[in-house]
Formats: sequence, structure tokens, C-alpha cells
Amino acid sequence: MKTILATTDFSPVANNAVYYAADMARAIHANLLLLNTCQMPVSYNEMGVMMNVEDVLEIAEKDMEQFVTQLTRENWGDLKIETEVRLGVFFHELKEVCEKVEPYAVVMGSQGTTEAERFFFGSHAVHAAKNLMWPLITVPAGVKFGQVKKIGLACDFKNVLGTIPVEEIKTLVKDFNAELHVLNTGTEKAFDPDLVFQSGLLQEMMEGLDPAYHFITNADTGLGILEFTEQNHIDLLIVFPKRHDLLDKLVHKSHSRQLVLHSHVPVMALHH
Repeated sequence: MKTILATTDFSPVANNAVYYAADMARAIHANLLLLNTCQMPVSYNEMGVMMNVEDVLEIAEKDMEQFVTQLTRENWGDLKIETEVRLGVFFHELKEVCEKVEPYAVVMGSQGTTEAERFFFGSHAVHAAKNLMWPLITVPAGVKFGQVKKIGLACDFKNVLGTIPVEEIKTLVKDFNAELHVLNTGTEKAFDPDLVFQSGLLQEMMEGLDPAYHFITNADTGLGILEFTEQNHIDLLIVFPKRHDLLDKLVHKSHSRQLVLHSHVPVMALHH
């Protein structure tokens, strides 16, 4: 049975991502695992207040129980929901849980409504997108799960054989019965033999999916991708952190951060 892992700190932004994950789990007949990671607060010596580990975990467990009860009441009663509450550093705990359950995908919120939330969620989302080796979907605030009819794949057509996780993409497209749109983010030239060769390889690799190919002409690649996803009603955008120059450019010029924090559609980070 497939498992979708959703992280939450019970804030509106995080919980919206949980709702997205719950609907996605139902759509592909998967279980839902909710993860809350809490850290020990700084002791307020001047106030004489000190919370111990047991107190922190007890509060988190109660919050999780109330949230699951809320989910069950809101039409997710037919979904198998499991929970895990951990004390520690967010990414470390997330990675450990992923190694244990091997999720179909991890889902988390990508941005908040206040500057503090944008910083908090943005830091976690961008770091996880670049470093977590399991498929990660970052969900913008307020975005609800609907039918995934169109999946966008941002690709620079460099070393496609060694950088693109074809089987994962095929599984995703088939699970949602979606159209695949390949967005060429490389540099446009009058004639580039390697681009022709790599595009031919990709077509062979994607046999059976019949993807549509598009060239992003905007000099600002990130902006061009965002415009394309909005204009063509893309429901999920796939990017490849580390393996391509795209996310390095984005982080440097806010490329990956721009995609993760400003995309109006969910972004999935895949690693080969």
C-alpha cells in the first residue's frame, strides 16, 4: 500500500498541505501519515518557566489527536491516517521517517501569509527540495487538490539518461492518468547537435507517455516556467534539484526559491 507523508506544525499553511495530501492519498488509494516535529523551547529563566521533553511531546500528541479528529469529521473518515510526533531537528526527523516508510511522496506547505511564515516555510521547503531523496511536493498556501490532469516537467536536456528518474515519472503520470508536458529550459540555439541527441533520448525514455514538448523562451527561466504553468493550467510541476543547473541558478538568483515560494501550482522535487 502506498503512503503519502505530510508534515504539519498545525498552522493554517501546513494544514492546507495536509488537506491536499489527504485528497491526493484518496485519489491514488494510498494511506496518509502525518508527521509533526517539535523542538524544545528555550527556557525562560527570568520567568522561572521550564518545559521538559515530556511536556512538549504531550502537547504535540494532543494537538495531533485533535487534528486527526477534525480530519475525520471533514470527510476524510474513509482514509487510513497514521501519525508520528517527534522531538528534534525537522529535516533529520523527516529523513528518518522517510527511510522507515519509503513514502510515495512527501507533502508540505511552501509559503505562508506573513513574513515570518514565508521565512520559516520557505527555509524548510527549499532545503528539503534540494536534499530529500524522496519525491517532495511543496503546496502553495490556499491551493486545493483537484484532478491532476497536466504535469509539467522542467528539463534542460543535459545528460537526460543519467539525470531523469523515468520510472517515477511514468508511475506518476499513469497513477493520475495525466498529460505530460516537457518544458525545455536550456539555451536556444540555431542548431545544437547535443540538444537534438538528448531530446531524442528523452523521447525514447518517455515512450508510452506521448509528452508534449515546449521551449521556455523567457530569459528569466524561473519566470518563464511560472508563466507557462499558469497559462497552460499545469496542475503539478516537476523539477530536478542538484542534478541540473536549474535549481542552482534559481537559488543563486532565487531560481529554486522562486519556483518553490512563488509558484501558484504545487512543485514536485525528484532526485535520480
